[in-house]
Amino acid sequence: MSLLPAAHQVSGNRRSVSRRDVLSLASSLGLSFLLPALGPTQARARGEERPRSLITVWLAGGPSQLETWDPHPGTTIGGDTGAIDTRIEGLRIADWYPRMAEEIHHLNVIRSMVSKEGDHERGTYLVKTGYRPDPTLVHPSVGAILAHQLPNSKVQIPLHISLLPSQWPARGGFLGDQFDAFKVFDPQSGLANVTRRVEDPRQDRRTRGLEVVEQAFRRGRRPQSDATLHQDTVRRALDMMGSEQLSAFQVEREPEAVRAAYGRTAFGTGCLVARRLLEEGVRAIEVSLDGFDSHANNHEIQKARAQSLDPALAALVHDLVERDLFDSTILLCIGEFGRTPSINGLAGRDHWPTGFSCLVGGGGLQRGLVIGATDPTGERKEPADPIEVPDLYATILESLGVDYAREVITPVGRPMALCA
Repeated sequence: MSLLPAAHQVSGNRRSVSRRDVLSLASSLGLSFLLPALGPTQARARGEERPRSLITVWLAGGPSQLETWDPHPGTTIGGDTGAIDTRIEGLRIADWYPRMAEEIHHLNVIRSMVSKEGDHERGTYLVKTGYRPDPTLVHPSVGAILAHQLPNSKVQIPLHISLLPSQWPARGGFLGDQFDAFKVFDPQSGLANVTRRVEDPRQDRRTRGLEVVEQAFRRGRRPQSDATLHQDTVRRALDMMGSEQLSAFQVEREPEAVRAAYGRTAFGTGCLVARRLLEEGVRAIEVSLDGFDSHANNHEIQKARAQSLDPALAALVHDLVERDLFDSTILLCIGEFGRTPSINGLAGRDHWPTGFSCLVGGGGLQRGLVIGATDPTGERKEPADPIEVPDLYATILESLGVDYAREVITPVGRPMALCA
């Protein structure tokens, strides 16, 4: 059964959309069901002009699908949240997102994400890596995979950057610590400790002195001991300190109207910095917005988060389209899970890994699809056309030209696929 005809359905047979279902609709290059049908000539061009980067807008704590992209006003599970029309025919979203209502047609709405993890830490691990936690190893986040698989020697700043990192940041896992996300805790303040404190000649003498010490350390040791040295780290740090690409963090260079459009919040500034980093060639950027965990006072908490999310995300989508960056970038907006359809005794919603929502678009993907559906009564637990996290990431990696099934040998000699 093809996903495309079912994409706009709000009811129907419940079934699991397997990775085989997702990728069986691909072209000869293995592109996902979200991609338009391509002829041979277009497919060859597509192979040469793949999207190059991923921006993840991370909604930490578990955003409520009922108060964002999948409201059910007037039902027993809908709460007090209203819904507004969007530029996708038939799609209504929470009325706290008027600016996203004008931009969401560039994206696709998945209303049927499912996860096997309902704990914050474990759920975050699964949604950031595509794997369930394993006590024997740490899996790389998708951003780390992109930095590893798509190197870019022209970029002197980290290829994997996390802005406003949440409690469990994106890691390099078995690919190595060098692929951990470079963490920027306050994009409004720029970067600290990146200005050289001495003149270049003195720094050069220090570097040469370090090389002498390292050469002495190597004598009489096995070649494998080179792996313990930090030459590469020092070199990359010095390159970064002298790079003009650090100007991406200088948002004061942006026109006042642009900064205002993103919102005068740390998250809004983070989204603006993400766009600027994208222009410098960074492969993977994560921007986090915390505070969605609403076990009590769900309505007020979700509404407050929308005041930051709506302008910043809408401005980011608008900028990517206007600056001709949208087709070279995949944009994903997601959290570790959603919230329960039922409202508890504290006027809150609890953790719900079954049938939550995310937004994904750009990178040449089709636009304006609504995939899956949840039960407006809340009685049926499983959504229509469920999509599992590993299948979402397999699609994203495939679109970016990364073989998600490629096996990498871990430091302990264990072969592991990049994506589950």
